[in-house]
Amino acid sequence: MARFETAGVEFTEIAASANAEGLYELGLIYATGRNGFTDLVAAHKWFNIAAYRGFEPAKHSREEVAAEMDRSQIAAAQRAARDWITSH
Repeated sequence: MARFETAGVEFTEIAASANAEGLYELGLIYATGRNGFTDLVAAHKWFNIAAYRGFEPAKHSREEVAAEMDRSQIAAAQRAARDWITSH
């Protein structure tokens, strides 16, 4: 799996590549707080997009994150994923 150095790298650059593995990595960054804070909504969003792009491990990670979220957070993450997919 590709690894990304988070210091000095814009996450938007990773997302712009639309590479499923890179999108999954963004989910990991947000899920684990490697960027300095944990954001489960953002993690779910990126895992969802990576799963949509065919990266199978993202499905499992999305489920794990969703287990820690309430319904409104999941809905927000799903909206954000749909918006991103529509615009990319």
